[in-house]
Amino acid sequence: GSLVVNYPFDDDEQGIATYSKSPDDAVFQQLALSYSKENTKMYQGSPCKDMYPTEYFPHGITNGAQWYNVPGGMQDWNYLNTNCFEVTIELGCVKYPKAEELPKYWEQNRRSLLQFMKQV
Repeated sequence: GSLVVNYPFDDDEQGIATYSKSPDDAVFQQLALSYSKENTKMYQGSPCKDMYPTEYFPHGITNGAQWYNVPGGMQDWNYLNTNCFEVTIELGCVKYPKAEELPKYWEQNRRSLLQFMKQV
């Protein structure tokens, strides 16, 4: 896991980790930023220092393919085949948090979710 908003494209023609700009890249960045700006730890860009000390996401967002290449990912497929604008929101460094930690996740993401919905 991580704490970042990932936007298309998740894949590129060379199959390497490099920025893969979609035709709607500016819109995807706006959507991603609308979420990350409301989550202080995410927006700072270095959420999982203990696990990934060199990982940095400026303003808490990343182009999927620049982070790591995912051929055939769902957000790219939906964008290309149904014109659905999707982002992937990674909510934390631990993939399977304990139940008692869930209220903390809600508090960290409540404002982000509301701001994201306002983008409609």
